[in-house]
Amino acid sequence: MDIKLIAVDLDGTLLNSRKELTPRTREALTRAAEKGVHIVPATGRTFGGVPEMVRALPFVRYGICINGGSVWDSRIDGAIHTAEIPYERAEEIFDYVEQFHTMYDCYVDGWGKSDRKFFDHLLDYVDEDVVKIIKATRSPVDNFREYIRNLHHDIQKIILFFRDLEVHDRMIVKIREDLPDMAVTAALPCNIELNNKDANKGAALRILCEHLGFGPENAMACGDGGNDQSMIEAAGLGVVMANGTQELKNVADYITMSNDEDGVAAAIEKFVLNP
Repeated sequence: MDIKLIAVDLDGTLLNSRKELTPRTREALTRAAEKGVHIVPATGRTFGGVPEMVRALPFVRYGICINGGSVWDSRIDGAIHTAEIPYERAEEIFDYVEQFHTMYDCYVDGWGKSDRKFFDHLLDYVDEDVVKIIKATRSPVDNFREYIRNLHHDIQKIILFFRDLEVHDRMIVKIREDLPDMAVTAALPCNIELNNKDANKGAALRILCEHLGFGPENAMACGDGGNDQSMIEAAGLGVVMANGTQELKNVADYITMSNDEDGVAAAIEKFVLNP
C-alpha cells in the first residue's frame, strides 16, 4: 500500500497515558515525514489546542480538528474546510442540554469557552487528567449563555461531561435519539461531543486527501475511540490501538499495541518504514 498520509488521534493514541510523545514515536513520525508522508493530527481539539510538542513538529502542517469540523492549514493559519453548528440551532441545543444538570461548554472561533461556574469546579465533573485537557483547551467566561448570545457566531462543537460513567452511557444513547441532526460521539469515556452532522473525522480525511491530490485509500488512520470510527473506516488502512474500544476494533484493518507501548510507532514501522 502506498501510504501518503497518516492521520492520527492524540489522546489514547499518539500520546501515552502521561500525555507524552515518546522518543520512539517521534522518530517514527520524523522518518515517515522524510519519506514524504503527511503527518496529520486528527483530534476533537482546535489546531491551537493541539499540544505544542505535536503542533511544533516541523512537518505538521495540516490538522483534522474539532472532530472534522475544521480542516486546518497552519501555513495559511486558516481552515480549508469547516462544518459548524448554526448559531440558532446551537442555542436550541444549549437549552436541551441544560436539563441534564451536568457540565457543558463549546468551541467557537477556534477555542473552547466554558462557564466559570463549571470551570472553577472542574473536579466536581471530571477527574484530574481531564481537568488538564480542559484547562489547556478552554477559557472561562462569566456567563456562558450571555456570552454566546452576544457573540452570535456559529458553534464548532458542544461538549458535555459526566462524572458517572453509567449515566454517560445512558445519556449518549438518549442524545443520539433526541438530536438526530447532530453527529454525537465520545472522545473520552466521560464526555459526549456534538458536531454538525457533516463534521466527522472520516469526511475531513477525504476532503484533505482530495485537497492534496490523492484518495483516502492512500491514508493510514490511527485511533482508539468512538470519534475515530469514521476515519478508521474511510482510510485505506485503519489502525486501532490495543487500548481502543471493542466497537472500533471491530472495524479495524489492523490492531496495534497500546498507546503506552508505542503502538502508533509500531504501525508506522510496519506499514510505512519497513513494508
